[in-house]
Amino acid sequence: MISQHSYFQQCLPALQQLHNMNFTKEQLLQKDFLIGQEKELSMYYSPHNDYINPDAHIVIAGITPGWFQMKTAFKQCISSLSHHHQLEQVLYETKKAASFSGTMRVNLIDMLDRCGVQKAIGMDSAAELFASQRDLLHTTSVLKYPVFYKGKNYTGHQPPIERSVLLSRYAFEVLPQELNEIKNPCLIVPLGKAVENVLRKLSSESSLSRHTYLFGFPHPSGANGHRKRIFEEHLGEFTEIVEDWAAKRKSRK
Repeated sequence: MISQHSYFQQCLPALQQLHNMNFTKEQLLQKDFLIGQEKELSMYYSPHNDYINPDAHIVIAGITPGWFQMKTAFKQCISSLSHHHQLEQVLYETKKAASFSGTMRVNLIDMLDRCGVQKAIGMDSAAELFASQRDLLHTTSVLKYPVFYKGKNYTGHQPPIERSVLLSRYAFEVLPQELNEIKNPCLIVPLGKAVENVLRKLSSESSLSRHTYLFGFPHPSGANGHRKRIFEEHLGEFTEIVEDWAAKRKSRK
C-alpha cells in the first residue's frame, strides 16, 4: 500500500535524472528533493518509507532515516525503476533494501531474538522478518523522511520534536495516520528515547491503544554506548511484554 503522504510522483522526474550517478550528498540533498526547512533543520524526500504494510504484526520505528539509509534507498529505487517494475513493487523493494540497513540491522535482530520475538511469531530468528517473513513486518520512522540538523543526521534531541512545527506535523499527524492503516494489533518496537516519547503520547489515542509497545528498548546503533547495559537491565521486562503480546495474539486466532 502506498502512503497517502508520498512525494514520489512529484520527485519522480528528479529521481530519473539520477541514473548512473554516484548518489553523493550534492546530488541527493538538493532543492528538487527538499520537503521542508525550518531554521537549521531540513527535511528531504527519500523513497523508502512510502510503502505501508497493512498486514504487519510487528512495527519497528526509528526516529528518521539517516544519510546511509537515504543513499541505499535511492540506489535501490533507481535500480527497480530501471527494471520497469510497478510503482508499489518499486517502493516495496526500496523499503526492504534500506530499512535499518547495515550493522544496525544485525544488532536489532540479535536484540529481538533475545526478547523472544521470533518465538512469539513462530520463527527461528527475527532475521526472517527482513527476508522470507517480510510480510509480517512494517518498518517506519517517526519522521517519515530524512531530517538533517546543520547538515548532520537529526537524532531526535536538538531541537526537540515538539518545539518544531515541521517535525511535530510528521510525528503527531502523519505517523498516527500511517499506523491506523495497519489492521492487526501489533507489537511496536520504538528505537530510542525520542521515538518512545512520541509513541507514549500517541499510544493513549484510542485507535493506537490496541497495540503493545516495547517501551525502554534502546537504539540498536553501534554508536549507542549504553545500548548493551540498558538492554540487559530491561531484558526480563521486554521478554514479559513480548510473551503477553504473543498470548493475546494466540487467543485472537
